[in-house]
Amino acid sequence: MTVKELELKKVPACTTQKSFSNYLWSEHPDEKKWADCTHCGMCLESCPTYEVTGQEQHSPRGRVHLMKSVAEGRLEVNKQFMDPVFACLDCRACTTACPADVDVGGLIEEARGQIRQAIPLTGWKGTVSKFFLEGVFPHQNRLKTFGSFLRFYQKSGMQKVVQKTKLINVMPQHLVEMEAVMPEVQQSVRKKFNNETVIKAKGETKNEVAFLTGCVMDVMFSDINESTVNVLTRNGNDVKIPKKQTCCGALHVHAGDRDTGRKLAKQNIEAFQDAEKVIVNAAGCGCMLKEYGELFREVEPEWREKAEAFSAKVEDISKYLHDTGYEKPKAELNKRITYHDACHLAHGQGVRQEPRDILLDIPGVEMVHMPNADRCCGSAGIYNITNPEMAGDVLKNKMENVPEDVEMISMGNPGCMLQMAIGVQKYGRNQKIVHTVQLLDWAYQKEEGEK
Repeated sequence: MTVKELELKKVPACTTQKSFSNYLWSEHPDEKKWADCTHCGMCLESCPTYEVTGQEQHSPRGRVHLMKSVAEGRLEVNKQFMDPVFACLDCRACTTACPADVDVGGLIEEARGQIRQAIPLTGWKGTVSKFFLEGVFPHQNRLKTFGSFLRFYQKSGMQKVVQKTKLINVMPQHLVEMEAVMPEVQQSVRKKFNNETVIKAKGETKNEVAFLTGCVMDVMFSDINESTVNVLTRNGNDVKIPKKQTCCGALHVHAGDRDTGRKLAKQNIEAFQDAEKVIVNAAGCGCMLKEYGELFREVEPEWREKAEAFSAKVEDISKYLHDTGYEKPKAELNKRITYHDACHLAHGQGVRQEPRDILLDIPGVEMVHMPNADRCCGSAGIYNITNPEMAGDVLKNKMENVPEDVEMISMGNPGCMLQMAIGVQKYGRNQKIVHTVQLLDWAYQKEEGEK
């Protein structure tokens, strides 16, 4: 973006902010979101980065103080401001802990938007970010090509050669760890059901729902998407997979690219406009979809009402099944399982007990309590790629809470699944990482096989 274009995007401080604010562009952090913050410190123990560093600027109240300082003209949007803001995991645990429900996550995302306009990414980081966030994720055909390449890499034997010859070690260590636990890439659900407008319920139709297949989810975890379709149709739901749907935009908004986030939001709002209920099986995606209205708070406000109406239709798969009713399986799985709360499911959407209830309804499942189950694992979108050292420290703390005498760790988010798989491998564990809906699907499949 040229200097002239940047100048055109600058707007005067709004009437709710003081005229000497150093936020120079639209969509600055909303002071209504921090107005009730009294800096009491109730958020400190909930914050993974504060736990690791012990530094005030890496705490929720410290970050809020920095954002207020910029709004009051006492601090510039510079590197000193950027580092603490982008070091945040945006896990929302602080809002859960806050007596006043201060929306630190929303403030962080708005602040990142300001930072990326003032300090655009350059060099190899800028190139990689632009390639994936703008060149791959928003485009279904390119995602399919990327998925096909990964399948070839795995099935051709290339992956084994790369690992055996240690060629993989030319990559940074955190990417080596991620490559080692990469799930087997299978045919995407969108490709599998490409010719079906609606996947009919098995038996009597009770409801019709639309399903967001996601970008990374349908490339890396298509088996979970298939389990989601199986469970929905098993429980009387006709499932529609809109062809024009796209990436939810969470990764873009987390990275400060709110313009692309809005573009993707519009496409999804239109793609799902006829749906009564939109089902999501990825916590990060679901949280983003539920917050689309915030993307249009200051920019293109004519879209805000549409965005909020769309968000009201979004439901996580576990909550939807729990609220509408599901058939309890009869086959036993006989597994000892613990459950990890994905941040954007527990803190972002308030969904905690529903997935646990589903697991407890599977015969033979023994649930083992995980201390601090809603503590972040360090994934946080692509945080484990952009901030590998901090992500590694957060993961270490997380793995210390995972019970050793369990066979499986269940959760509801793909990023968490990759991160926790790294933790299992890195710390010599042998647990299998699973999605909650997979376990329900496997119980149904076993039941069918026993008939």
